Amino acid sequence: MTAIEGLGEVAFRTERLDEMVAFYGDVLGLDRVDDPPFEGSAFFRAGDGVAGHTQVLVLFDRSGSVGYTPPERERTTVDHVAFGVRPEAFDDEAARLEGLGYDLKFAYHEWVEWRSLYLDDPDGNSVELVCFDPETAAPAE
Repeated sequence: MTAIEGLGEVAFRTERLDEMVAFYGDVLGLDRVDDPPFEGSAFFRAGDGVAGHTQVLVLFDRSGSVGYTPPERERTTVDHVAFGVRPEAFDDEAARLEGLGYDLKFAYHEWVEWRSLYLDDPDGNSVELVCFDPETAAPAE
């Protein structure tokens, strides 16, 4: 048994804060949270969350201070970050991202009946858009 009921946040440190803000805000369409608590940071709402803690994606400027002393991060162990989308929006979103010039990879995860697309953000992190879609066969690659 666990007390965990959802994801609170994912945070990245970046040397390309402006590009990353544009990617997550303009390309993926996440809503930016006004008045971030730290200079050199950007917070994006990703979902309702649990008990008043909104799910957020956080970007920190790697070169600046963010109000606390972070652990040293010379390399990342992040594999990818995933955002849920509705099945009926999946194809339109894939077409929109391809129209913007993004190279997309597709997968259908039969064991959980998830349909996914993957693209890279400006720092090279893999970003997944995923939906529960038991009616869809594996997409052609």
